[in-house]
Amino acid sequence: MTQTILPKKTPAKAAFAAWIGTTLEYYDFAVYGTSSALILNVLFFSPQLPTGISVLLSLITFAVGYAVRPLGSLILGPMGDRYGRKFVMMLTLFGIGGCTFLIGCLPTYAQIGSLAPILLVAIRVIQGLCLSGEQPSAITMSLEHASERRRGFVSSFTTLGSASGTLLTLLVFIPIS
Repeated sequence: MTQTILPKKTPAKAAFAAWIGTTLEYYDFAVYGTSSALILNVLFFSPQLPTGISVLLSLITFAVGYAVRPLGSLILGPMGDRYGRKFVMMLTLFGIGGCTFLIGCLPTYAQIGSLAPILLVAIRVIQGLCLSGEQPSAITMSLEHASERRRGFVSSFTTLGSASGTLLTLLVFIPIS
């Protein structure tokens, strides 16, 4: 008779992975938010617009990422139930990182005109969809690996990741400001 040995759940490893994943997700997201007011308004919107309007439009493209999050939850939540939290977490990590890379590669308004902000919004929609699936997947994965009495503590590392990513972004932007 053969016995199957199941791998031991490691709450520390799950908490660390959730923290790292959420830190990276929020870093990518916060980089966009911070740079939207400082840099992106000049790059992706008409120079003929008043500065206040171009900053507002740039911040609206940031808000788009939040506006689509409920839709992303409707898509990615069932995927997590069907294919696993780790799959959704990896998908969203690569998705948001890829979107950040694509935003960095986008041609500017000076190069392609009005198509620049349209492409920017399209990429931000995808980035927002990805963000909606990462943190819930990370929290759920942490909870599944923790004992009942330590679930709050273990899952708190995911929330810490959003603050860590935002702090990391601010530290990166100190020299720019």
